[in-house]
Amino acid sequence: MPSFERQYVGTQQGNQFSYQYSKCNGKKKALCIGVNYRGQQAELKGCINDALNVKRFLIATYGYKEQDIVMLTDDASNPRQIPTARNMIDGMRWLVSDAKPNDSLFFHFSGHGGQTKDLDGDEEDGYDEVIYPVDFKTAGHIVDDAMHEIMVKPLPPGCRLTAIFDCCHSGSALDLPYMYSTEGKLKEPNMAADIGQGLLGIASSYAKKDMGGLLKGGMGVFRAATGGAQKAGEYTKKTRTSPADVISWSGCKDSQTSADTVEAGKATGAMSFAFISVLTQNRNQTYQQLLNNIRDILRSKYSQKPQLAASHPIVCRSSSGLFWWLTLCYRTPMHTSSVDSPCPIFM
Repeated sequence: MPSFERQYVGTQQGNQFSYQYSKCNGKKKALCIGVNYRGQQAELKGCINDALNVKRFLIATYGYKEQDIVMLTDDASNPRQIPTARNMIDGMRWLVSDAKPNDSLFFHFSGHGGQTKDLDGDEEDGYDEVIYPVDFKTAGHIVDDAMHEIMVKPLPPGCRLTAIFDCCHSGSALDLPYMYSTEGKLKEPNMAADIGQGLLGIASSYAKKDMGGLLKGGMGVFRAATGGAQKAGEYTKKTRTSPADVISWSGCKDSQTSADTVEAGKATGAMSFAFISVLTQNRNQTYQQLLNNIRDILRSKYSQKPQLAASHPIVCRSSSGLFWWLTLCYRTPMHTSSVDSPCPIFM
């Protein structure tokens, strides 16, 4: 049987954090946001479809009830269902309101994403990630720091939140401190790789006469050379590790864009399409398998690389299905986590 007791990260001598897995047998709530930015210069085609498809998927596959799903799309007739900044923030607050241990909360955003300069030192690349409401020209964007503060920080131990960001620059859009590779290993800052990537970015920006890209690439090289990325990673673990059970799937790395495309004859976001397709084919997958299978679907047509992040180390190993933590859940030291377990994505 699984252990749903507190799990611990770190040592008694240093900073120690605890978290708790969710049994996912409490209430289920979902917030689905699709923003096409209709009539605007940056109009998209598939985001409203994404929100509707995710809603149908949650109801048909995981037993969510329609009355427990809030939809925000810019074709809505009700003003409170338009994805304005106010309505999106109100929706996030509704989603986590009165959250209890073992609840299953689900957040989905499909629309435009971007970056802005990091002001508190929690970003390895020096930039916060943002999402854009339909009224971003007047209301501005919503920063990842704010989304973490609203949706992650209030959650109690043992409450599950699953988030999907189908937008550009979304790898760390929920500011979760544990990012995993396709090998199931925890990603750590790599000074040499960061410097090399920064230099390549500078060269590419120079060729394109992109002054903004030159500045950003130069900042990346400087942060890598001075250890800024490592300091940011340590700061994020200290300030963003949560006692709740939060998992985030994003359409691409922070430095990449996500495709608004056509699949099966319908406009869709590439990430939303792949996520639903993979889980519809097989719900019995590990986190690592799911990440790899999503990437496999996208690899032949798109350059984006979906990302997996968590609010705590993923240390559960199992031989059974998505719905339960079975067989063996054990503690491991910080930085040696594994994701080769069919742990429950949501229920």
